[in-house]
Amino acid sequence: MDLLNTLVDKGLRRELPTREEALAVLATSDDELLDVVAAAGKVRRQWFGRRVKLNYLVNLKSGLCPEDCSYCSQRLGSKAEILKYTWLKPDEASKAAAAGVAGGAKRVCLVASGRGPTDRDVDRVGKTIEAIKEQNEGVEVCACLGLLSGGQAERLREAGADAYNHNLNTSEATYGEITSTHTYADRVETVHQAQAAGLSACSGLIAGMGESDGDLVDVVFSLRELDPDSVPVNFLIPFEGTPLAKEWNLTPQRALRILAMVRFVCPDVEVRLAGGREVHLRTLQPLALHLANSIFLGDYLTSEGQAGQADLDMIKDAGFEVEGADKVTLPEHRLSGEATGCGSHETAGCGSHEGGCAPCGSDAGASSAPEDASAADEVSASDARTDLVAVRRRGAGTDLAPNA
Repeated sequence: MDLLNTLVDKGLRRELPTREEALAVLATSDDELLDVVAAAGKVRRQWFGRRVKLNYLVNLKSGLCPEDCSYCSQRLGSKAEILKYTWLKPDEASKAAAAGVAGGAKRVCLVASGRGPTDRDVDRVGKTIEAIKEQNEGVEVCACLGLLSGGQAERLREAGADAYNHNLNTSEATYGEITSTHTYADRVETVHQAQAAGLSACSGLIAGMGESDGDLVDVVFSLRELDPDSVPVNFLIPFEGTPLAKEWNLTPQRALRILAMVRFVCPDVEVRLAGGREVHLRTLQPLALHLANSIFLGDYLTSEGQAGQADLDMIKDAGFEVEGADKVTLPEHRLSGEATGCGSHETAGCGSHEGGCAPCGSDAGASSAPEDASAADEVSASDARTDLVAVRRRGAGTDLAPNA
């Protein structure tokens, strides 16, 4: 396909596709799916080889969040029967993190529910980071604590945090439909604060919330402009007891198309296969490794993932290797500052951390491709795999051993 050849060439040059090209990836047929995966796989291997970075989540504080994000099992008013507990002590969090590191994780992601941390919370997380790094030499620590206020990002950096996660989740145009207690602009500002403090930014999306193809392309183009080092791609886990419990919009094929589109738009960024992969990709998870160069090992915040050993076996059987502690994840040009964002300024028009320009590729060619998923991707009620949505009952916040 001429489209795929063009996208591979652009990906190898770190050049931004047009919006029309990104939409066309989502509109490809099942007959073309393996060609799409193979093409995006060339771009992935150019920048990351056959390495897979492992990340491990530790849920520091679960449930009882005052925000009303419709997708979240920890939201205000959620009736999902998840674990609920207050802050883990630093030694408890360090013990949980050690399980993930022992399983091969290079990065530990510390997450806490809530709108954002108080200064006391930041001090608490700082002590937790110190405890983890004392016990696990060389491990990266990413904090995910919600909206940041002035000076908090700097304090996390001083405490030893390497990165900060705050996802955009969906397009700016539709953000108000999933959350009313904060804005899309609030999220963008928090990512900017993390970057300004010298933290590696991690920001991604959630697919499967009923969004259009246009929404997916818009949020990924916005992420390219925002310039995170890693982009986690989550697939909605429709928890019973949340407003989106009936949203079963993804097939394994559509999930792969979304990952391929993200890789083409952000060719040299760590694309992370995140929450919901077991629910929606199912037996096609190994194909996703040709698109994403990073995954979460074991369980998630409030749901269970597949067994940690199964993750390791999948990586090996698919012909990939776990990225060792001696390897640097990102390509050298991103570390040296040669290019800011998923592509260079010259080819992509991405704004810098300090400033910015119009969104990369915005209105860069009106799309003639369909805005919505093709008929082949439609999901019937009988296809909903509610049996795969398992609430986490082990690991952090329990007396049971974690899955790592």
